[in-house]
Amino acid sequence: MSPHNEPGPTGAAGPRSDFAFPFRADRRGRTAHARHSEHVYDLIEQLLFTSPGERVMRPDFGCGLLDLVFAQNSPEILSTLELSVHAALQRLLGDLIEVDALDITGEDTVVRVRLSYVVRSDGVRREDVFEGRAAA
Repeated sequence: MSPHNEPGPTGAAGPRSDFAFPFRADRRGRTAHARHSEHVYDLIEQLLFTSPGERVMRPDFGCGLLDLVFAQNSPEILSTLELSVHAALQRLLGDLIEVDALDITGEDTVVRVRLSYVVRSDGVRREDVFEGRAAA
């Protein structure tokens, strides 16, 4: 199946769409939607830059990368952080993606995550860069 002809919520063939993130109205005043690949990207971004405990109904959701922006930048911390983020991606989004490679870098108030992954629904390999900035 092509990404534009994914199974719908009822399993019937047809275009699949998910709610856009952040939640907003489209130009017709309806709930904005995103293609599945965009939705997966949005979910990864949310997971990376949400701190555990930030979501009341899902306290285990998140990686807390922005909490570590001002931490000392050592190879040990980055290695531990990469293992932690990889585990969170696998645990919380493992049904949607398969992580191939992950690289985290931090400088000043910016955290940059380079992620290579496969979207399970269509087998497409993607390489994306996610960037988060800590509040000053």
